Amino acid sequence: MAVGSTFKKVYWTFAAAGGLYFIALGLLSSVWLQRHALYANKINTAWFYDLNKPEQFGFSKNQIQPFNITTPDGEILYTWHILPLGLYAQHETALIKQPRGLAEDITKTEGFRLLANDPESRLVISFHGNAGTVAQGWRTDTYRSLSSGSTTKIHILTVDYRGFGYSTGIPTEEGLITDGVTLVDWALNVANIPPERIVLLGQSLGTAVATAVAEHFVTRSPQIEFAGLVLVAAFSDMPTLMLTYSAGGIVPILSPLRPYPRLQKWFVERIRDTWNTSMRLANFVRRSQNVRLTLIHSRNDFNIPWKHSDTLFYVAANATTEVGMTEKEVNNVKTTLDLGEAGWVNTWNAGGNKKIRQEIVFHGGHNRVITYSSVSLAVSRIFFA
Repeated sequence: MAVGSTFKKVYWTFAAAGGLYFIALGLLSSVWLQRHALYANKINTAWFYDLNKPEQFGFSKNQIQPFNITTPDGEILYTWHILPLGLYAQHETALIKQPRGLAEDITKTEGFRLLANDPESRLVISFHGNAGTVAQGWRTDTYRSLSSGSTTKIHILTVDYRGFGYSTGIPTEEGLITDGVTLVDWALNVANIPPERIVLLGQSLGTAVATAVAEHFVTRSPQIEFAGLVLVAAFSDMPTLMLTYSAGGIVPILSPLRPYPRLQKWFVERIRDTWNTSMRLANFVRRSQNVRLTLIHSRNDFNIPWKHSDTLFYVAANATTEVGMTEKEVNNVKTTLDLGEAGWVNTWNAGGNKKIRQEIVFHGGHNRVITYSSVSLAVSRIFFA
């Protein structure tokens, strides 16, 4: 009796879990719920902080200048401009006299003057992943990693997409791309930073935004090409990612349906915002005259498997050829450097001005890896090597 009772409890527990799983999947076929789950823009672990006081995150007074920009479709995007620490030290007296908080007119601030008036200034435009705000999780450590040290030239610009943090609107694929393009247009046309002094940096969802933005500018007339593109923890496209993705690295989404490919396909076909980075990256590489692309991924990334980086490396390398190459042919031609405990580097030099670098590191997980020196070095190589 005891064995039978235990068996029934286990059976009904699994049955209930399975039922809840299919109910959840059914709900996720709703576009509205999909987008809430994908963008997670209402999940904010820093809700008790005032983002207009960046000193709470360990920055010097007025090292970060918050301000707003407006998109062509009328959304207001909350934005941070982060000064390099070395430059801040040189102008500390003037900077601390500035009013603190959200700037009514960013062009009248000391930080903007230091960015716009220096013909040698460099700008990293950083696109963060899903959930939270510009200050969530490891993001502030990312800005610190990029802006600290002796550098006086590398400024950082980052934004909360529509519907995130203090920004208005509702996130969609088209909307986030508009936000990214708006931010870059501000850098080009308001701060007047030439594109050859700008690096686009993305992490997780931000890699899809950064790639879409790079493709947008290289396919419009006149064509605009940036100094480089750095993608950290990127994915090939959303439907492919969902087949292996686990929320928080723990809860699988569609992988339990692997024995039922038709059912899995049914759900995949209902994903509205597909974020096809593979296609956009190939088009970006193909249309560009100059490519400095770096892919960085951690082997212990349990959210987005590092094999997605392999896919993107192959797609980008293949796009540099006239007739196309198989993945095996690309692997035979690429150069690999073993870095020991630091991981390894694959390099594809297509000749001319198209260089693709893939760096796989052993540590850093999904979020912390963007704070690692490999990312700062990737930016420095593009700007100064």
